[in-house]
Amino acid sequence: MKHLTRDELEAGLVHVQASPSDGGRLEMLVRRPRTDERETLDAGMLDLEHGLVGDKWRDNAHRLGPAAHRDMQLTVMNARAAALVAGSRQRWALAGDQLYIDLDLGHENLPPGTRLRIGEAVIEVTAVPHTGCRKFTARFGAHATRFVNSKEGRRLNLRGINARVVEPGTVRVGDIARKRQGARSS
Repeated sequence: MKHLTRDELEAGLVHVQASPSDGGRLEMLVRRPRTDERETLDAGMLDLEHGLVGDKWRDNAHRLGPAAHRDMQLTVMNARAAALVAGSRQRWALAGDQLYIDLDLGHENLPPGTRLRIGEAVIEVTAVPHTGCRKFTARFGAHATRFVNSKEGRRLNLRGINARVVEPGTVRVGDIARKRQGARSS
């Protein structure tokens, strides 16, 4: 797979910025049963204790404190940003996120504490940053990592956001993510 140049990535930014601010569609749901393994799902259960049931998230608990770890229970990426850096839809899951939503994930639109209803579940955006890493670079190129980690990329959360489950339930591809009224917690 050819990695995009900085100019090609920047040219695609307008499309990413056109993502809806509310009412975005869950485009892809991915479970990571083990390191470097991906299962694309039609539906999944979001659980208070396990995050996405069957995902390896809980396996990493020994490395992190309980509060910080829970704040990284789910990772969410803008579907348009995933399409931009990954190219074909079959490569989106390589980013390592679980929820790919056509939604503006920027800090101004979804600050920490914002809650989103997706299907039967509610998730809350956390303050833990989500940045491009060595694996992201290997899969999508150094330009993509610099792009998502740039000042503008971080403002728009192009690499994605961390979230936690606050109301368990089933989510399905095609579900609409809606901000909850009074969605920010203190």
